[in-house]
Amino acid sequence: MSSTQKTALIIIILYMVATVAIGLVASYLKKRKSATQGASNEEFLMAGKSLGPVMLAATLFAANTGGASTTGIATNVYDYGLSAAWYVIASGIGFILVSFIAPFFRRSASNTVPEIIGKRYGKPSHIFTAITSILALFMATGAQIIATASIINSVTSLDFKVAAVVTTVVVILYTMVGGFASVTAANMMHVLFITVGMAIALFVMVANPAIGGFSGLFAQADAVSSSSGGLLDLTSMTKIGLPTILGYIAMYCMTFPTGQEIVQTYSSAKDGKSAKLGSILAGIVSAVYAIVPATIGLIAYACIDGYTQNGISSSALADATLTFAPPIISGLVLSSIVAATISSASGNMIGTATMFSNDIYVPYIRKGERDDQKEVIVSKVVMLAAGLFGLGVALSNSNIISVMMSAFALRSAGPFAAFVCALFWDKVTANGGFIAIVCGTIVSAVWIFVLDNPFGLSAIVPGAIVAFIVIFLVTKIELSKGVKPMPMIEFDDE
Repeated sequence: MSSTQKTALIIIILYMVATVAIGLVASYLKKRKSATQGASNEEFLMAGKSLGPVMLAATLFAANTGGASTTGIATNVYDYGLSAAWYVIASGIGFILVSFIAPFFRRSASNTVPEIIGKRYGKPSHIFTAITSILALFMATGAQIIATASIINSVTSLDFKVAAVVTTVVVILYTMVGGFASVTAANMMHVLFITVGMAIALFVMVANPAIGGFSGLFAQADAVSSSSGGLLDLTSMTKIGLPTILGYIAMYCMTFPTGQEIVQTYSSAKDGKSAKLGSILAGIVSAVYAIVPATIGLIAYACIDGYTQNGISSSALADATLTFAPPIISGLVLSSIVAATISSASGNMIGTATMFSNDIYVPYIRKGERDDQKEVIVSKVVMLAAGLFGLGVALSNSNIISVMMSAFALRSAGPFAAFVCALFWDKVTANGGFIAIVCGTIVSAVWIFVLDNPFGLSAIVPGAIVAFIVIFLVTKIELSKGVKPMPMIEFDDE
């Protein structure tokens, strides 16, 4: 192991220790502040619904910026050039567009997407949405473990499987220690490392004489692209294609309102205005940040001799950093990736626990009877299960963005249409919502696993289109037969 690798590893370890320490401190302070003995399950999972716009924006950004948004983008520069950055630019656009409905989550007095769906469409829709959403978050947790383990593997040459196990243990401990309060407290540090740390590192790397500034970087990238015989176009911002870009934007606009880790953050805002402003701030930061990991990936493929000869590399970001940055800077960059993946994995695990507790355990196992102590225990058990399932995903699948896209589509394609109609259509029927959710989910699954995502279009788009058509047709047919629409959701006044 080189001196650069040793220094980077020490910084990563210190960062992980600091993350767990923040979780412990946040949990301790939250318990002291609570007037009850220990925190209630809402305190544990929702941070007492007290987040202001800045903390909320940081949590949204950290929850969304994971392995796919860092190592995944750098990896895909080989295939799509700098246009790989559209995966995160689109998320920024999504946050801004979704900000207009963000206050509804806080005002709905609901903690989960299935709960909102269930209020309008009843038990079958509630259960089906809860199950698909939980499975999707299990998959998403695996994607974050893949990213973190890849970094540890690159830095230390530690076997990937061993690194994945270590990562899983750290994430489980960090999340179970203090719940959502510890996650939001650590997210401020995560965002600082992800944005400022990685941006500073990029400029330091570009200043390396072997790169020669941005002009030298782009000149080397053009030379590598020209020598590839048309295979590569490393500096392109359009190679990924308009259908994929529009698909990304549509995906985020649909998955943010139906993704538990995002909805839970909106619902934890202290009021609707904080939810809206926080979403806008998160969108701006995401869109600006997107070019950073893409440019670092460009450095790997353009400036490391012979790098493109081995094809696409999942360690492009780590390799570029270790090659062209000083040891301390390398450690900071790789720690920022660990920050991104740990925060996203934690958000996924918290969301999974919240949905299981709120949408399965309390209403159907406990028959509506509340017991905070038992619910906290159940939530922690579910977090453990989510982490172990994610580990299984990590050990069997190495394509981060593919895992994330599949998870997004399966959880959102059907529920999105039902969610929009639940908020804004006073005539929709219960069967209309349920059948649309099932049909949209089936179409997205076929699009992914049978048709293999044709045209580069996210499965969430055809799935959502079918779901909207189905909910409209079924509702119209039922209304014509005298079936009464479901009552509208009541929202709290601000």
